[in-house]
Amino acid sequence: MAFPVAFLKIDKSLWWIALIFFAMGCQSTKSLSLRERRSLHDMVDASPILRKSFTGFALYDPASGNWLYQKDADKYYTPASNTKILTLYTALEVLGDTFPILHYELRQDSLIFWGSGNPAFLDPTLPFATDALAFLKTHPGPLFYTNGGYSGERFGSGWAWDDYPYYYQPEKAAMPLYGNLVQFSKSSGQSPVEVWPHWFGRFLTIDDQIAVNNSRPIISREEFGNHFRLDPPQDTTLAFHRWYPFHYQPEVVLGLLRDTLQRNIYYLPNYKKTVVLSLVTPTPDTLYRKLMQQSDNFIAEQLLLMCSDKLFGEMSTRRIIDYAQKNLLAEAPDHYEWVDGSGLSRYNLFTPRSVVFVLEKLYRKRPAEWLFQTFPSGGKNGTIEGWYAPTAGESSFVFAKTGSLRHRHCLSGYVLTRSGRTLIFSFMHNNFTSSSNDIKKEMDRVLRWIHESL
Repeated sequence: MAFPVAFLKIDKSLWWIALIFFAMGCQSTKSLSLRERRSLHDMVDASPILRKSFTGFALYDPASGNWLYQKDADKYYTPASNTKILTLYTALEVLGDTFPILHYELRQDSLIFWGSGNPAFLDPTLPFATDALAFLKTHPGPLFYTNGGYSGERFGSGWAWDDYPYYYQPEKAAMPLYGNLVQFSKSSGQSPVEVWPHWFGRFLTIDDQIAVNNSRPIISREEFGNHFRLDPPQDTTLAFHRWYPFHYQPEVVLGLLRDTLQRNIYYLPNYKKTVVLSLVTPTPDTLYRKLMQQSDNFIAEQLLLMCSDKLFGEMSTRRIIDYAQKNLLAEAPDHYEWVDGSGLSRYNLFTPRSVVFVLEKLYRKRPAEWLFQTFPSGGKNGTIEGWYAPTAGESSFVFAKTGSLRHRHCLSGYVLTRSGRTLIFSFMHNNFTSSSNDIKKEMDRVLRWIHESL
C-alpha cells in the first residue's frame, strides 16, 4: 500500500501509532462488505437531512465484538433521555432482586419511619403500592415520620427550573407519595372537578370567570406553594385529565399520610437513626418498563437515590454517579459527562459508542426477551409506538430508548435483522432546527435497511 510522502516523514513512533489505528479501523468494519458500507454512508453521512445537524451513529455486533459502522461515534452529544439507559444499568447492578419500600425503627411500641427514595409508595400505577400502606396502617402503636437521607435540591443540576408546573418534572424527595403529583379530572357534562389525592381538594380554587380563549383547562400554582388555581375551558362540558406536581414539604407528607391512613402521624425532624430496618419487596419489572417505555423522569431520579441510599446510607445523585463511573462503567471507550438520572439536564454529554457500551452490558446481563419487553418496541408500545413499525406479518425489529430535548433527538438500542442477528446501535442528533420527524424518517430508513440487509 502506498502512503503519502507527508505521512512517511512524520516521527517513527507516531508512524507506528497511526498504523495501529489504521489497522484497527480496517478490522472494525471487516464484517461489512464494501457495498454495505457504501449504503450506510449514503444513508447516514450523505443524508441531506442529517447533514444539517450534528449526527453521531454507531452500529455494533455483540456476537463478533466488531464495530460495523461509526460516524462521529467518538464525539459528544446531549443524550436527553438516553441517560435512562445508564440509570437502568446502575439500578440493576446495585439494587439486585429486592427494593426497599421504606426504612423504620421500633422504639418500644412506637414505629419511626422514613423514606428509601422509592417512587412507588402509594402510586396506584405500580404493583407494590399498598405494601407499605398496610404495614403502617396495622401497626398497633404510635407512628412517627422523620425526614430521610436526602438533603439535595428538589431539581437536578442543569434542569429548567421554570418547568416546575409540568407533570414530567416532579420534585425529588426521600419519601415520595403518589408520584409527587396531583391529578385533576372531570368527566364530560356538568360533573364536578375531582382532585386526587383528595387531601389537595381543600387547596383548589376554581375561577368563576371563564376566559373566552381557554380551549382547555389551565392549572397553576405558586412555585413554592400548594394552592392550585383552575381556569376552566370555555366549553364547561369538556372532559379533561391533568397531572400537576405538588411542592414537597414535611407538612404535605404528614397531611397526605394522615388522610390516607386515617390515623394520627407525628413528626420527628432530623431523628438520629440507630437500628435501621427495611420493608422490602421483590423488584418489579413494571417499574423498569414504566421507566423506559414511558420515559418516566421521576422514576429515573428516584432510582439513583435508592441506589445511593443502599450503598452509602444517604441519597446523593452525585455520589452514586461517581460510584457507577468508577466501578460499573470504567471500561467505557469515553468518559460520561453524567449529572442526573433522567436526562432532563443539558449538562449531560455522551458519545454514541459509549452508549453502545452500556447497551452491550445490559445485553450480557439480562435475557434478550426481558430487554425487548422493557425497552419501547417499534410500532408497538412506548415512545416509539408510532415509529419503526414492522411490515405486515412481522414482529417488531427495533427496541430502543428515545431521548428528546428541543433541537436534540437520540435513539439507542437494539435492531434485529431478518438473518437472525441482534445488533446494537446509537443514533444521536444535536442542533437541528427542522422537525424531529424529519430526523426520525431518516433513522427509520437506516434501521429498516439494517433489518432487511444485514
